[in-house]
This record gives sequence, structure tokens and C-alpha cells, in this order.
Amino acid sequence: MPLSVSYGSIRSSVWYAVARAAIISYFFPPFPRVKLASLVKMSSNLLPNKSYTNILLAIYSVSGLTALAYEVLWARMLALQFGVSIFGVVITVSTFMAGLGIGSVVGLNWSRRVLAPLKWFATFEFGIALLALVTPWLLLSSENLLAAVAAQSSLVVWYLMQFALVSVLLFVPAFCMGAGFPMMLKALGDSQHTLARAYGVNTLGAATGALIPLLLLPNLGWLSAMQSVAIIGILVAALAIYLSIRFEDSKLVMQSLPAVDSMPNIATLIAYSGIGAAALMLEVAWTRLFGMIMLRTEYVLALVLAMYLVGVGLGSLLSRFMRGNRWYEVLPVIVCAYIIVGLWMMPALLTWFNFEAADSLLTVAMQQVTVLTVLTLPVTLLLGAWLPLLNKLFGDSHISGAWLYGANSVGAAGGALLAGFVLTPLVGSAATIVIAALSLLVLGLTWGRKPYAWISLPLLAALAYPVSSMPSVAQLLPNLYGNSKELYKHEDAVSITHVIEQPHGQRILLADLQRMDASSDPASVEVQKNQARLPLLLHSEPKSVLLLGLGTGISAAGTLAYPGLQRTAVELSQGAIQAARNWFIPVNGNVMAQMEVVRDDARHFLMASQQQYDVIIGDLFHPDLVGRSALLSVQQFARARGRLTESGVFVQWLAVNQFTVEAFETVVRSFQQVFPQAVVFVDAFRVALVGTKAGTTESLAKSVLTKSSLLDDVQLQKATGGEGVWTWLGRYWGTLPMGAGQVQDEWAPRIEYELPRARYSGQLDLAVILNYLLQRRPPVEEALQQLQILPQQTKRFENAYKATELAHKSWLAFLTGQNAKAEKMLQTAYQTNPKDRWIGFAVADGALASLDGIASQQYDEWQVLQSVLKVRPDHPEALLRLWRLSQARGDVQHAAEYRARFAEIDPFSKALVKAQ
Repeated sequence: MPLSVSYGSIRSSVWYAVARAAIISYFFPPFPRVKLASLVKMSSNLLPNKSYTNILLAIYSVSGLTALAYEVLWARMLALQFGVSIFGVVITVSTFMAGLGIGSVVGLNWSRRVLAPLKWFATFEFGIALLALVTPWLLLSSENLLAAVAAQSSLVVWYLMQFALVSVLLFVPAFCMGAGFPMMLKALGDSQHTLARAYGVNTLGAATGALIPLLLLPNLGWLSAMQSVAIIGILVAALAIYLSIRFEDSKLVMQSLPAVDSMPNIATLIAYSGIGAAALMLEVAWTRLFGMIMLRTEYVLALVLAMYLVGVGLGSLLSRFMRGNRWYEVLPVIVCAYIIVGLWMMPALLTWFNFEAADSLLTVAMQQVTVLTVLTLPVTLLLGAWLPLLNKLFGDSHISGAWLYGANSVGAAGGALLAGFVLTPLVGSAATIVIAALSLLVLGLTWGRKPYAWISLPLLAALAYPVSSMPSVAQLLPNLYGNSKELYKHEDAVSITHVIEQPHGQRILLADLQRMDASSDPASVEVQKNQARLPLLLHSEPKSVLLLGLGTGISAAGTLAYPGLQRTAVELSQGAIQAARNWFIPVNGNVMAQMEVVRDDARHFLMASQQQYDVIIGDLFHPDLVGRSALLSVQQFARARGRLTESGVFVQWLAVNQFTVEAFETVVRSFQQVFPQAVVFVDAFRVALVGTKAGTTESLAKSVLTKSSLLDDVQLQKATGGEGVWTWLGRYWGTLPMGAGQVQDEWAPRIEYELPRARYSGQLDLAVILNYLLQRRPPVEEALQQLQILPQQTKRFENAYKATELAHKSWLAFLTGQNAKAEKMLQTAYQTNPKDRWIGFAVADGALASLDGIASQQYDEWQVLQSVLKVRPDHPEALLRLWRLSQARGDVQHAAEYRARFAEIDPFSKALVKAQ
């Protein structure tokens, strides 16, 4: 054999021997030869002292902090890929808990054979940190691959892919976290209350970790936030290694070998696994219910999780004071009873606390923490105490503790899946909470010794029955919808949808009981239709339109003026789809029969679809709610651009009253990064960001004016809402150059953290942002040049343009208390362009408001109402009054005429029902 080959083989074998020796010496440090009896005797004297124990507990608390921070950040990251829904939350939680449970059991088996548990714990922590640092790179580099897969995947396949990806990304680090639990218990030693203290401090640290991303994400972005937490994890690992070298390698830190019977019996493990399932069923249902009732922002969801963990952690620490066997009967009864009583208390507590009236985000957060504390803390305290109490039955050893922890965590994974995908869609959140409560009672009494405790089961079941269905919207939100009637409710793994009817008959669509999605109120109907009218006017010959969001279907009804138009809407909520089909037909023109509706997440649809559209419309939504702001990101705008035809137009609508100036600029800057020549139109208090695939906007005016020749009079009336093409061109607002600054990036979110704070600090000031927009509107001469208006068209454009500006200035004057000035500008605006709906209605409303005063001066009410109709022939209040006046006079012909006109505008009015 050649010398070089021989030398290489020797060198390889040497390096292998060195590496093997290093690994063995790292995890299995050499100890003096002693007999087993000596080990048992020496262990009681050489266990770590109190200071050492406290340091280990502190390390394990920080480990809990990093663990939950990782989980929250990973969940946030996965939401970027797959959208925000309860589906993603459940998959993340179940995978995480399964990893913890299996890791605990496997780690326990390893811990029996190791002499340096701290080194193993440190290795796990370092491995988790390394995975956290690698994960962002993997995801960023796989975005194109995900897009390619999405293009060939249905929504079901996409969700299955999410499950697979989450399993790969989260199971391994969660497994390492779980495996570190028995290692830390062994390092601490099997002294009394070791499990309770370790579990307690780790969970309290986790509660802090649930809140840490609220600070890191808006300031650092997702990538840097993950790196920051990983650095903390590496420091934890380094300190653990130092302590191992300092104590485990220099002293005989080793516990006596536990007896074989310290492992709990199979029946106990199965029962405690069931308790874990019930506890996570409770957490998922609580998160759904509280997140629906309270303000579903990034802040509130973090508080729900943090409060749950605080209770569990404190309960574990307090378990040392719960002496006696009576707790094995008392604890499950109290837990079950309080959960059910909490459902009874919820409407009363929500009536007591008016979250909408809070004057700061801190105030509303404290109110909600108070509600959460009252409803959940007693339960979570007892749930936290359950593990150490049960462990006492098996000698309070780390062996039995790790088995119980593992079984509970694996059960919790199953409970999360059961709650999210079976019970919640099948029976609802409230019934899921009841099932979880009764399950905790039945399983908990497994260890009770007093048969009479079972008497509580039928009593508590009877108490639970009345609250097993969700209270009505009127009960849950009495301050907003106290007199409403619930018409429809749909609950699934994505959202809870309600259709409610107000006393005057108007219908409102609510998603997860958050702020109103849409209403059948006549003014709201026109606003929603305008969201489709403007984008279609801006395209010369639209053949296809895509609506990102369906809601009530009223926005889509704005497309009905275009015969033969291919309509597609993307909507994730099945409840919203059903509501549009069955509950809003009179105001959406039954547009659902002329449109393809795809149930999908808008982000996934744009990645998956290969079809291109002439017009794409981004719907209005509340950007401060969880997951919504991703639809205003640079990445989402780029996806929309990729689905446009070469002459395509994309319009994203924003409600200016929902933004601060800074947040508004962030969104506009993000839009301009994708559409550099983007322009803005303003329809009352709603801004349309307009971008074209070709990158030019000079032809927009020509496209609008082309409609006059392409559509007949009836179609043109519908296409413009009766306002004419010049009124719409008069709403042009130019380019709004933003310059350098922050953007809304999916990997560095901004506005979802800024807007909830701004809402309660008074920064969402409509007057401020109106003034901001007015100051940045180009002079009419520039607008004429930018839109390339022909000389013979100048006068009509100038009238519409100036009328729009006067209207906005009048609204600003009203908001700042200058009523006389506002009235004068409004009258001038109406004289300049009487076709503008918002100007006309403002003038008509003013005349109607003064009707009582005019009538007292002997003016004829009929004549006043007729003058109102001259300003706005579609004014519903004037038509209603004229209908009633005609009836009172016995004028059957006019009564029928006014009734028909009123019914067309306000088909859900109670006045129509009473007249039948």
C-alpha cells in the first residue's frame, strides 16, 4: 500500500479517536472508581448547594423565555408564508407540544446514562439557537420554491404542506427543549419540590418570552429579532457549560439511581395525557373566544398567552403549600367549576369594561389583563399545580416528573388539533370550553379517593349546559350592538362570522366580532361599490377583475355595469361567502351568481394563480388587526403586480381614519417601491393607491373618458354611481412623493405595532391626515398636465377638481370647529360640481337637519323635502318622509312612487316591514 494512503488512514483514525475521546469526555466526564453503595451515600453530601441551585433555576427561567420567544417568532414567520388563521396557530402549538413531550421522554432515557446533564442541556440550548439562526436563511432562500409549489397546490394541499413544513422546522427544536427538561431536573437533584420549582420558573420565564417579540419585531424586524433571541440562547448554553465544568467535572454531582417503580403506571400517563389535551383544548378555545371579543391585535394575543403561562408557572411554585390528599378530589372540581362560572361571568365583565372607550393602549391592555385574570388565572394556577402534586404520588423524582411532563405535552398536541379542527368547527368555541372543563373533571378524579366527588359531575354538567353555546353579539358587545338581532353565525377553523340586524333594519357583517366589515346602510353601500367603480374606470377595456376580499359582495356589485366582465373574488372566510350569498342579495345585486368565488388566502392565491387580470382590487380592512398588515407589504404588492396583464391596473384602498401620517406614508412608500409611478385618488375619506403594470399613468384620464363612448347611458350611470366621469377624474390627487424612509416589509413589520398604540393615544386624528392630504395635492395646472387633459376638456375637469378640494377643506373646517366657514365652502363646492355624491349629500343633510326649525316658521314640509330631492334624488330620509306624508294625505300614487324609490335604496329598512 502506498505510504500516502497509509498515512492518510492513520491520520483519519487519529482524528476520529481524538474526536471520539473529546465527545466522550465532554458528555461523560471521568469519575473516580467507587462502588454503587458509595455513590448513594456520597450523593447526599455532594449535591450542589443552594446558590448553585438558584443559578440553575435562573438559567432555566431564561431558557423558558427564549423557548416561547422562539415559538412566537416562528409562528409569526410561518404566518408570512401561509397567512394568519387559527389553522396556523393550532399546527404550530401542536407540533411544538409534541416535540416537547417526545423530547422529554427520550431525554429522560438519555439522562439515566449520563453523568454530565448540564452539558447535555447546554448542547440542546446551543442546537436550538443554531437552528433559530439557520431557519430565516432557509425560509428566505425557499420563497421562490414555495411560490412554485403554491402555483400547483389547492388550498387543502397548501395547508398539508404547511403542516409538513411546520413539523420539519419546529419539531426538532421543540424536541431539544423537551429533552433538556429531564437533564435540568437531574442537574438540580431529586430534592423535595425540585420539579415544582423548575417547572414554575421555566413557565414564568416563558410568559416573559411571549411578550418579548412585541418589543423586538417592530424595532428590529423578524430576522434581527430571531438573532437576538438566539444570542440569549447561546449565552444560556455557555453559562450552563461553565457551571458543568465548574461543578460536574470537579465534584461528584450525581444522584442515586432511581427505583424502577418511579415511572408512573400506564393508566396515570394516559389520564394525565388526557388532561394535557383538555388543557390545550381550553387554551385554543380561550384564545379564539377572547381574541374575538377583545381587540385582536398583536398585543392582546400576546397577553392571552402570557397570562396563561403566568398562571401555570405560579401554580407550580405554589403547589408546595398544597398539602394533603384532599387536593386530588378538590382540584379537578374547582377547575371545572371555575371554567364554567367564567363562561357565565364573561358577558357581565365585558359590559363592565368598555374597551372602546379607553384613552390609551396601556389602559385597554390593563382592562383586558384584568378580565383575563378574573376569568382564567384561578384555573391556570390549579393547572400549573397539577403536575407537581401528581408527581408526589411517585416519590417526587425527576424520572416520574419527566414521564408525566412528556405524556401531558403529547396529549396537549392532540388536544390542540382536536380543538382547532374538530370541536371548534363542529360545536363552537363555548362548547369546546365546556367539553374541556368536564374532561378535566373526569380525568382529574382518576386519582381521587372519595367517591362522593363524582356527584359534582352531573351538577356541573347541568350548570354548563346553558353556556355551551356562544352568547349573542348583543350580550358580548352590548356597548356597540346591544339592541341588535343575530341573523346568522358561522364558525370554523379560520374565523367566526356573524350577520346582525340593527333596530332600524340595517345588516352588518362582523368577522371574529371585530370592527365592522361591511354594512347595508345606503351610504356604506355606495362607498363599497365605489371600490370597484374607480379601478374599472381607470382601465380602458377591462375584460377581467380580481377582488382580494369579498365581504358582503357589495363591492363586487360595483362591477355589474360591465356586461361580460369575468369576475373573480378571493375570500378565506366561508362564513363571509355564505353571508354574501344568502343575507345581502338585495344590496349586492346577487353578484355571486355572476362571479367565481375562490376560498383561499389572498397571499397564497396570488402566489398560486397563473391567471392574469386586467384589474385587481385590494379591499378595505382594518390594518391594526393581526395578520392584516401583511396585505399592505412590499411583497404583497409585488405579488399583485405579477398577476396583472400588460395593461393591468392594481388599486389598493385605504381608510384614512385608520392611519397616522407616519403609517400612511409607510404604506404609500411600500406601494411606490413596487409601482414607482403610482398615483392617488381620494374618494371622501378613502384613498386609492393606483399602480399599473406598464408603469405609466398618463393614459388614466383617457381610460376614464373612453367609458363615455363604450357604455350606454344606463351602464355609465351605474359605472360612475351617477356622478359622471369628470367627478371621478376630479378626485385625482397626484403622486404623493414620499422619499426615503421605512416600508412595510413582511420580514420587518411596522404598522401593526404602531397603529394600536396610535388608536388609543389620539394620534388617529382625521383632521390631521386630511390636512396632510390637502397640503400635498398638486395645483390644478399640474393635474391637467399630468393627466394630459385636452384644452376643450379643461373647464369640466377644473370644476370637478376644485369642488373635490373645497369639499375636503369644508370637512376639515367642520372637524376643527369652523362651522360657518365649512358651510360656505360646501355650498360653493355644490355649485361647482352638483354631481358629486358626497358634496350633494352633505348639502342635503344640512337642509334636512334644519327642517324642524324651518317648519316652525310656517314653511311647507313637502316643499322642503322636494328641494332636498333636487339636490340628491336618492336621499333615503327625504324619500321616507315624503312616502309617509303622501300616505297621510291619501295620495296613493305618490306614496307608491316614493316607497318604491326608498325600497330600492334601503331594502332592509324596518319602515318597509312595518308598512306591510
